[in-house]
Amino acid sequence: MEQRPLGRTGLWVGRFALGTMTWGRTTDEFEARDQLAAFLDAGGTLIDTADVYADGASETILGELLEEFEVREQVVVATKAVSVPTEDRRFDASKRHLLRTLDQSLRRLRVDAIDLWQLHAWDPLTPLEETLSAVDEAVASGKVRYAGVSNYAGWQVARAATWQQVSGGAPLISAQMEYSLMERGVEREIVPAAKVVGMGLLPWSPLGRGVLTGKYRHSIPIDSRAANADTASWVQPYMDERGRRIVDALATAAEGLGAAPSEVALAWIRDRPGVVAPILGARTTNQLISALAAEELELPDEITYALDDVSSPHLGYPEAGWAQRR
Repeated sequence: MEQRPLGRTGLWVGRFALGTMTWGRTTDEFEARDQLAAFLDAGGTLIDTADVYADGASETILGELLEEFEVREQVVVATKAVSVPTEDRRFDASKRHLLRTLDQSLRRLRVDAIDLWQLHAWDPLTPLEETLSAVDEAVASGKVRYAGVSNYAGWQVARAATWQQVSGGAPLISAQMEYSLMERGVEREIVPAAKVVGMGLLPWSPLGRGVLTGKYRHSIPIDSRAANADTASWVQPYMDERGRRIVDALATAAEGLGAAPSEVALAWIRDRPGVVAPILGARTTNQLISALAAEELELPDEITYALDDVSSPHLGYPEAGWAQRR
C-alpha cells in the first residue's frame, strides 16, 4: 500500500486506514482478527478506534490482537476521546475527563503510547484552552505522540490549530471528518483550513454510509442498515434524488472500469486534495477485502471530473464567489 505523510509531520501511514467502530458490536473478536490480518496483508498501517466504540470493547479487542500479531511497532494506533455515553452531557472535553479516559484507553489498548489521539467532537461547555492544555500534557508525558481533531467545524479547526501554533503547544496534525461523494460539505471550509494549518484529512464513512456500494440502487436488502428501524434514519438522507444520481453515475463508471462501485468511490475520495487515508469501516472481512481492492484502482481524469460534477456541493458566499476570486 502506498504511504503518505500525515499532516505536516514525519509520520507516514498507508493511504487507507482500518476503522474498528463495529468491533465488539456486529463484528466479534474472530471476525476482527481476520479483518486485521487482511488489512496488514494489504500493507495497511493506520488503525482507528475510539474510547466509546462498543463501550471500550473495540479498544480492548484491538489491544489483544496487537499483542497476538506482535505488530505494535508496524502500525499507527489512533483513538479518540471527548464523547460520553450519557444523555446529560454528550461531549466532555474537560481536562479531567480527557486525561482520565486517556489512561483507560492505554490500558485497553495495552500500549505505552497512542500514536494519534483525536478530540472526537467540539465541546461548547469547555474552554478551548483547557482542552488543548490536556492535549499538551498528554504529549509532554509521552502517552500521546500526535494529536488531531474530529467533527470540528471550519472555524473550530482553524482556531484550535492556530492556538497551538501561537502558544507553542503540540501541533494538531489531522482532522477526521465525514467525507464522500455523498457528503462534500468539508470542501467549503475544512479542506482549505486544514491545508493552511498543515493538517491531513482522514475521511470517515467514505462510502456514504453504505449507499455508495450500490446495494440500495434497486432495493433495500433485509439485512442492511436501511432496513433496520433503529438505523434507517442514518442512511435515508443519502437516498434522495441527488443520491440516486450519484449512485447511477458511480455504477456507470464502475461498469466501464470493470470495478465495483465501492472501489470507484474509494479511489475518488482517496485522491481528493488534502486526503491522507479514508477510514474503511467494515462489518465483515469480505467487505473489507472488497474495499481494499481500491488501492489498485486509478481513475481516469474524465471519470473523476464526471463524479466531481454530479456530486458537487453548493458553494456560495462567503466561502466561494466574487469575494474569494484569486
